[in-house]
Amino acid sequence: MTENWRTAFLLYFKPIVFGMVALGFSAGLPYQLIFFTFALWLRDAGVDHATIGFLSWIGILYVLKIFLSFVVDRFPLPLLIRWLGRRRSWMLLAQFCIAACLIGMSRQNPITQLPQLTFLAIAIIFSSAIQDVVVDAYRIEAVSADYQGTMSAAYVTGYRIALLVSGAGTLYIAEYSNWQTAYFLMAGTMTIGIVATLLIKEPNPPVLEQEPLFDNLLKNLLSPFTEFFQRNGRGWSFVILLFVGIYKMSDITLGVMAGSFYMDLGFTKSEIANVTKVFSFFSAIVGATFGGVLVVRCSVVKPLLFGTIAAAVTNLLFVALAVSKPTLTWLAIVVTADSFFASMATTILIAYLSSLISKEHTATQYALFSSLITLPSQIVGGFSGMVVEYYGYPIFFIYTAVVGLPAILLAAILIRKKHE
Repeated sequence: MTENWRTAFLLYFKPIVFGMVALGFSAGLPYQLIFFTFALWLRDAGVDHATIGFLSWIGILYVLKIFLSFVVDRFPLPLLIRWLGRRRSWMLLAQFCIAACLIGMSRQNPITQLPQLTFLAIAIIFSSAIQDVVVDAYRIEAVSADYQGTMSAAYVTGYRIALLVSGAGTLYIAEYSNWQTAYFLMAGTMTIGIVATLLIKEPNPPVLEQEPLFDNLLKNLLSPFTEFFQRNGRGWSFVILLFVGIYKMSDITLGVMAGSFYMDLGFTKSEIANVTKVFSFFSAIVGATFGGVLVVRCSVVKPLLFGTIAAAVTNLLFVALAVSKPTLTWLAIVVTADSFFASMATTILIAYLSSLISKEHTATQYALFSSLITLPSQIVGGFSGMVVEYYGYPIFFIYTAVVGLPAILLAAILIRKKHE
């Protein structure tokens, strides 16, 4: 048994895993800058809670992954495909677009130019959705199923590093300079993903059907979904999709107002950066690694229940923080626990989703799942600002825990089905 655990840990030292860390960084960098950090910027400028909450609805546009995945899978980019291949050419295009839009955001004022800021954030979501589709497809195609737990952990690790840079890094710069300078410098960090894209090896995607695309457009759009339903059965497929849609509802709903909560407690931008980003970073990395090892040792289904329970329970810690005298020590305890279990749960979910994918429809099917992860949560999360405005933070955090109960029930059903 000791040797099995040792073998599982040694997988993290393969070169392809390090490449996945860099791609995870590139995928994670835009997320904070259009959600958590963006909300902090708006709150610092004096934008009200309700507006911040409603603006989080721009994240619903991530559902475009489902349609963009078809384009990414079926349409090569002229010129670039000869140099980089199908997957890497789309990665590079998306990464350049994200960097350009971040530079555009750095030239805006949230009070007088909020529509322009919102438009650029939407453009980043569009580009980020393309990047996510391609990176997920690359991760699944580049290695066998046995390595998916490790690759998922590597992706989450890189993603968490990006959250640290785009979260703490942006806050530090904004504290001692301004938000515009912070966003400009964040655009420069996209070079990490660009360099990784140029260095990694293009995977060998499955051979697609050689038939006229536009003559069979509807078939090509629907075939990834019909294959999934045929393979899993109609009833069970709906259960899986429902579970994926609500798995991270507690975590995402809380995240909409987390930055505003820390600022309303009276903490400075540098204090928020120190505790919520730097201090919790290591617990998040440990959580991601532990989640990957857990998948290797216990398969991808059993850990799902632990992940759903942990997500709901850790949200209740924020209730205690909201009703007590705010201290950095108590903030560190709450955020550390939340980041550990959230990162662990994300790794488990990514590995589970990867196990559901057909290699013939890698990008499209994973895009379906990853869109479902955020869509219901973004819809519910959009009302977070109103809940805070009318009922206060303690009730809001209880609310975020309660919305996670259905996921716990469905996780138990999945485990029972697996045993049967």
